[in-house]
Amino acid sequence: MASRPPISRVRASAFIQTLGVMVPEPRCELDYRNPFELLIATQLSAQSTDAMVNRVTPTLFERWPDARTMAEADPTEMEAILRPTGFFRQKSKNAIATSKILVERFDGAVPPRMEDLVTLPGVARKTANVVLGTVFGIQSGVTVDTHVFRVTRRWGWHKEKTPEKVEAHLMKLVPQALWSDFGHRAVLFGRYHCTARSPRCEGCGQRERCPVGLGEAEP
Repeated sequence: MASRPPISRVRASAFIQTLGVMVPEPRCELDYRNPFELLIATQLSAQSTDAMVNRVTPTLFERWPDARTMAEADPTEMEAILRPTGFFRQKSKNAIATSKILVERFDGAVPPRMEDLVTLPGVARKTANVVLGTVFGIQSGVTVDTHVFRVTRRWGWHKEKTPEKVEAHLMKLVPQALWSDFGHRAVLFGRYHCTARSPRCEGCGQRERCPVGLGEAEP
């Protein structure tokens, strides 16, 4: 079978429009009440699930509700709370270190700038994009997690190997005004519809244009 040509922005727009219909409410499934809680929760979601993170954050934020209190947290106590999320020692270390930097450099507030956020321990572009787009409304980029990576690859949008290269590619195909919403929608689409195993191609609105939905081998 002949390989497909690189997808154009025009072809991508059909996927984007259908995604908007299939996932009408773009949202982050992490529970949070302010930028600080979303920042920490997103850090904790690495190698875990949003559902698991949502189970531990009520206790976590009741004990340490802001950067100033979390900066003084006892690591052993925090590790016990974070244990269910996996990699709990490193996550505890990052959360405390992040809080200390927020207090020392930003008066305890979460800075609304990509260049500042990525200097925090455990924060890369993915986490920064979630925070900036969700609570600040800043279109800094497209969140690329395992779901977004898988879905857009199946759609034939890219053959990249790293999240950084995937994001750069998606930022060329998705209008900037939609970057944050597209990321949320693609995450939800991948989490509940275009799953890693046994994707629900039957009845999928993307099927008529998706290479996998049309029966081609997964890339």
